Amino acid sequence: MSTPPPVDATTTPSWDALTAHRDDLVPDLRAWFAVDPGRADRHTHEAADLTVDLSKNLVTDETLELLLRLADEVDLGGRLEAMFRGEHINVTEDRAVLHTALRRPAPLGADEHLVVDGQDVDADVHTELAKVYAFADKVRSGEWTGVTGERVRTVVNIGIGGSDLGPVMAYEALLPYKHEEIDVRFVSNIDPTDVAESLAGLDPRTTLVVVASKTFGTLETLTNARLARDWLWTGLAAAGAIEDSDEARQDAVAKHFVAVSTALDKVAAFGIDPANAFGFWDWVGGRYSVDSAIGTSLAIAFGPDRFAELLAGFHAIDQHVRSTPFARNVPVLMGLLNVWYVNFLDAQTHAVLPYAQYLHRFPAYLQQLTMESNGKRVRWDGTPVTTDTGEIFWGEPGTNGQHAFYQLIHQGTRLVPADFIAVANPAHELVDEVGDGGAVQPGADVHGLFLANYFAQTKALAFGKTADEVRDEGTAEHLVSARTFPGNRPTTSILAPALTPSVLGQLIALYEHVTFVQGVVWGIDSFDQWGVELGKKLALEIAPAVAGDEAALAAQDPSTASLIARYQELRD
Repeated sequence: MSTPPPVDATTTPSWDALTAHRDDLVPDLRAWFAVDPGRADRHTHEAADLTVDLSKNLVTDETLELLLRLADEVDLGGRLEAMFRGEHINVTEDRAVLHTALRRPAPLGADEHLVVDGQDVDADVHTELAKVYAFADKVRSGEWTGVTGERVRTVVNIGIGGSDLGPVMAYEALLPYKHEEIDVRFVSNIDPTDVAESLAGLDPRTTLVVVASKTFGTLETLTNARLARDWLWTGLAAAGAIEDSDEARQDAVAKHFVAVSTALDKVAAFGIDPANAFGFWDWVGGRYSVDSAIGTSLAIAFGPDRFAELLAGFHAIDQHVRSTPFARNVPVLMGLLNVWYVNFLDAQTHAVLPYAQYLHRFPAYLQQLTMESNGKRVRWDGTPVTTDTGEIFWGEPGTNGQHAFYQLIHQGTRLVPADFIAVANPAHELVDEVGDGGAVQPGADVHGLFLANYFAQTKALAFGKTADEVRDEGTAEHLVSARTFPGNRPTTSILAPALTPSVLGQLIALYEHVTFVQGVVWGIDSFDQWGVELGKKLALEIAPAVAGDEAALAAQDPSTASLIARYQELRD
């Protein structure tokens, strides 16, 4: 089925109505809460285990009604169903978009299978998943050994982009669930420092390398894989574990390297046994692939049961977004709110602030998910966009961020919508037995103190502090303006019971669907990434000039040529 052209959101009646509404709206969260005691309850929603409070956003009931009308007018529901059914909504690559199929439960009968383009998607997904799980169990139990018969104690995941950001974020988030005797390290950057530091101190006899590259041709990944292979050979030879022969080296690679790839010929040429290659499909974009075989290192670290819980969390949000009316549909509402801020209130950035240290890589993960997906200037039919698209996602864990950039969010001149994420039950229950004699009393629950900051920040951002309130505190008049907080800074609060594998899956899927909603409104293909390709292509063309090819250097523009020449002068 061909994909119909996008609806130009700016031509819809609701867009005009939203523009007029914006022009008349004077945000006043203090007043809105004062006159509407039910505002918090009305704008707080449940999605699986997540409680999401949208009440501190700069919207009225009329705003939300108009945004929901906009969703209908751009056919968000139809586009959402097209994705779940496997229609080729990735238009520029003529592909289905089926990351949601990666986390569907095993089908009970043949009539329940998802079949797309003649492929039994469910059967293929669960066959590959079973293969990953079986391998993970072998590594975890010690059945899988290296050339010396020793068990694996460190897994090194080599990938980049979605083959790195998702796994490393999830590994850090779920560290309390990690196998006690197996650590995982991650290599992504082609900067040789990355692979050197990641391999430093490891014993090649007990190291397993997972090379994650769908095409087995990604420059950064294959370069780092070759460097890791050389390190393995050198280290094993130095330890007397292998002889200096091609056969011994090939045997070492077969026992210490596996691949996540579908290019089995290239995998075999590298020395990896194709039987130890785990695949995924062209309908899985890299930034949506952490729940595919790309998560092999996670299945090893946490075990198949925990990985299954992660997938179940994803699926719970998939069900929510697909079945919940839009007026209570959390990803839909959050996506529409982002459109409101970008297109009507001129916000250019969006902060994600996890009050959970284990989520410290979550904002970096969302940067790829959101900005690679929606950083587009043409619509899915090739015509120019008619609105601003995308926003810059960024953030750091609280309370670190409070002592860094919150000043700008509170009192700066820029509007920065912010999502605050927290869990009620920490992985580590700690009590401050001494206290400080002031606000922190002896025996204070440290997590409670931590979350007091989580609650306080959204309250302060929403309601601020008036000049009269500052004066009432005895502040000198010449300091009143500096200590006044304007408030009306929008936030969304997300609260979960604990940071479990399921909850992590829910959080990731939540933002996947938020990103999708925005893309539909803007009429863009959120699933290609052509903007990534040009720099990669040029790097390959420039590499000979950097290596000393005079003809290649002469072909460069003056600035690039000058920089390369200076680099060559400085290189020792």
